[in-house]
Amino acid sequence: KKITIKNNIKIIENNNQKLVIKRKNKNLENLYKYLHSRSFNYFPEILYQTKNYDIYKYIEDSPLPKEEKANDLIKLVTLLHSKTTYYKDIDDNTYKELYENIQDRLNYLNNYYNDIAELIEEEEYMSPSNYLFIRNINKVFNALNFCKYNIDKWYEIIKDKKRIRIVNIHNNLKLEHYLLDDKPYLISWRLSKKDLPIYDLIKLYKEYYSNLDFCNLLKTYETNYPMLKEEKLLFLSLISIPDKIEFNDNTYNMCLKIDKFYNYILTTEKLITDYFPNKDSLNSQIKT
Repeated sequence: KKITIKNNIKIIENNNQKLVIKRKNKNLENLYKYLHSRSFNYFPEILYQTKNYDIYKYIEDSPLPKEEKANDLIKLVTLLHSKTTYYKDIDDNTYKELYENIQDRLNYLNNYYNDIAELIEEEEYMSPSNYLFIRNINKVFNALNFCKYNIDKWYEIIKDKKRIRIVNIHNNLKLEHYLLDDKPYLISWRLSKKDLPIYDLIKLYKEYYSNLDFCNLLKTYETNYPMLKEEKLLFLSLISIPDKIEFNDNTYNMCLKIDKFYNYILTTEKLITDYFPNKDSLNSQIKT
């Protein structure tokens, strides 16, 4: 009766039902079998298979307010993480490369923004965008120092660990990938892999930091699946790393870019302050 092409899928309609047709993906098929074996069944069901295509049930989403949908999504993510948790043996060098890469990134950004600050301060008349940037430059260096401190604390813990907690992360969390029909569903699993659980949280945060209450979302997550001390430190460090701004646009666009840049830093700073009201509270939680 009707065929709708949307991204990489086709939606087929007849008088009785809708079906979704996707090109066959053996990795997804194996992933669904694994998730099913772990009693996590909140993904689209493959109804039929042909040589080249998988045919799925079409999921009719129910409209929900954004905040409610985000809260339901985070609850489903905690279920995914808890159902797929296992502990992996590691050696002393497993996370050394990650630690060194993060340190290199922080040192690079520190030097980069120092150089930018020196160039701007030499200007006799600053452009509006340069003034906006230099006026708040201390926020950049505060964020970098916070990251350096916490990533060092993380590595002190992880380098002596013999086992780490691994889960199956969705790795592509967005509100549009959560659907509610006869039950909740997560869709778009093509990037899914086994990794540290915090990477799902980091991706979700970077996508929606400006328009969702992540303090409450983290509380919901930890009520159902508490972060380990080393996970918490790595999470705090990675969300706090400022992006690199390229100063290569006109003044108007640079003002927009810098405003977004500082909005992320200030929002992240507020999240950390609200979630860990003071340094003693943070240290207390990390110690436990």
